[in-house]
Amino acid sequence: MSSISKIALHYLNSATASWAQGVLNDTSSSYLASIASWADTYRTTAAGKFSAPFHFIDAEDSPPSSCNVNYARDCGSAGCSISAMANYTQRVGDGRLTKANVAEALKFLVHFVGDITQPLHDEAYEVGGNDIKVTFQGYSDNLHSDWDTYIPEALIGGDSLSDAQTWANTLVSEITSGSYKSQAASWIKGDTINDVITTATRWATDANALVCTVVMPNGAAALQTGDLYPTYYNSVIDTVELQIAKGGYRLANWLNMVYTSNIAKREEGSVEARDTSPLPDLMGRDLLPAARPATRAQLARAAMGGSCCGTDHDHEHKH
Repeated sequence: MSSISKIALHYLNSATASWAQGVLNDTSSSYLASIASWADTYRTTAAGKFSAPFHFIDAEDSPPSSCNVNYARDCGSAGCSISAMANYTQRVGDGRLTKANVAEALKFLVHFVGDITQPLHDEAYEVGGNDIKVTFQGYSDNLHSDWDTYIPEALIGGDSLSDAQTWANTLVSEITSGSYKSQAASWIKGDTINDVITTATRWATDANALVCTVVMPNGAAALQTGDLYPTYYNSVIDTVELQIAKGGYRLANWLNMVYTSNIAKREEGSVEARDTSPLPDLMGRDLLPAARPATRAQLARAAMGGSCCGTDHDHEHKH
């Protein structure tokens, strides 16, 4: 997540960067990286428990034969990553909210753009891979944790901010003048803050497709014999890097659009009419799809406390 935020820094407009630093009250060069994981910490607190479902959308598809995301089908009554993107996008640009509300919204957005690019955050099967028990580099854990943490750390050598910076620098070079240069425009094509649900659903669909083609192309059982390192690692690491690059580039573009479309216009005094509109529902309930009975996947997620991510490994990996 820190690498995604560090990539984004390279593509933020100067005005957007200045605004974000002001919102976060941090003028250091790590103003985004320092809050990139805040949402993960917050969801484990009593005050932040409500936000746990915002870290994922449980696509109820059938990998590896069929992968797809349907917002109306897959976003639960407590919300999901897509509804959260819509909610916090409208909140971060609303000048009537408190500075604390706006800062919270920005912290959530920085994190959720990254979550959506991780394929298993867009998948219901086996609770997003949390219940797929595997072995990676000799340690027993689960597939979700490997994609979240241990596969990236195996590549970059650790989990420090300096490791994240080095990785970000490499990926920025690929975006700016390397192998990703010809793809980058397609990562943000059609993105608009005027239809966040459609935009975020497109991101989730893009990542979810990888569950079938890259994450588990031969099914979960094929991953549960032997160690995922090095053969499986070698087969997926290019995709892991691609998704991190996408996340950083999309995050920068998203924040630039938020600033240009909302903040800058308000500062110019051209959006006074917006101040007479109703305040948004701070929980984003108005953005949710129609309620429907809980599915087996949603019940399984509820049994996990509504969390996105388990920490099931025999002890800390050391790379």
